[in-house]
Amino acid sequence: MVLWAPPLGVGEDLVTSVSICCLRILHIYAAKGLRAHARAAAERVKPLRGLDAKEHRGKTPLLVAVTARQAAIVHDLIQAGADVNAVDNKGQSALHLAATYGYAQVLQVILSLGFPLDLEMKDFEGHTPLHCAVLAHNALLREQSCQSLTQEQHKDLQQQSEELESCIHLLVHTGASIYSRDVKSNKTVLHYTVQDGNISLLRYFLELNAFKSKDFVNNKAHGNTALHMAAALPGHKNQKEMVQLLLAHGADPSIRNLDNDQPIHMAPSGRAGDQVRHLLKKGKVASAFLSCRRNARS
Repeated sequence: MVLWAPPLGVGEDLVTSVSICCLRILHIYAAKGLRAHARAAAERVKPLRGLDAKEHRGKTPLLVAVTARQAAIVHDLIQAGADVNAVDNKGQSALHLAATYGYAQVLQVILSLGFPLDLEMKDFEGHTPLHCAVLAHNALLREQSCQSLTQEQHKDLQQQSEELESCIHLLVHTGASIYSRDVKSNKTVLHYTVQDGNISLLRYFLELNAFKSKDFVNNKAHGNTALHMAAALPGHKNQKEMVQLLLAHGADPSIRNLDNDQPIHMAPSGRAGDQVRHLLKKGKVASAFLSCRRNARS
C-alpha cells in the first residue's frame, strides 16, 4: 500500500512538506496501533531516513510503539530497519521503556529479533534496562502495601508485578548483567531490592550470583553495603529475612561505611532491631571464624 507519491512536475518544496507530514503520521499510527498504516508509512519514509525521526519528546516511531504497547508494530519497525538502540530525551531506549512499563510481550519481541542490542546502555539517570525493571517492581510493591486498595486494584497490581518479573527474567537470560552499577549512586540491583524490602528479587539475584562474586554482596553504594541498608530498614516486615539471606550469601558484617559504622550499628531500636543485632553478632563471629581458617590454610 502506498500512502502518497508525487506526480510529475510537483515542486521539491511540496514533496518535502508531504514527507515531513509522513514522518509525523508514522508516530501517530504507531501510537494508535494502526499496523497496516504504520507499515505503509514506514515504507514511505524509509528512503528519507525517516524511520528514526523524533517527536518533541525525542521519541522515534519505535519508541512510541513500545510506549503504546504495540508489539506487532514494534516488530515491523525493527524489521524495516528502525534503530533498536535509539534513545529519547531522557536517554531511554526501547529496552528501557519496555522494562519500565513491564511490557513483557514487547520486550520479548525486541530481544527475539536478533538485532544488536546494548543491554547495558544507561539512561540519563544512569540506569540500565534491568535497573529500570527492578525499580518499577519496587514501586509496585509500595503501591500494593497501600491499605485503601480495592480487591480489583490488588489484582491489577499483582498482574503488573508478574509482568515486570517476566521482564527481569527475560533481560537476565538474554545477558543483562546483575553486576552493573548506576552512575549516580553506584548501586546494583542488590541495593535496589534491599532499599525497598523486595525479598523475592533479593533472593533471585543472590541465587543468580551463587557466590560467583563476593564483591557483588559487599559492594558499597554511598559507602553502605546491602547489609548496612538491610540492617537500617525501619521496622520492615522482611528485614530479618533479608539480613539472614545476605549473611548466608557471604555478606560481611564487619565492613564499615563512611561514618565508620558496621551494619550492627545501623539497626533501629526496639525488638525488631534487637533481633537484627543478634543475627549480625552471630554473622560477625562466623565471618571471623572463616577468616581465621582461611589464614591458617595460607
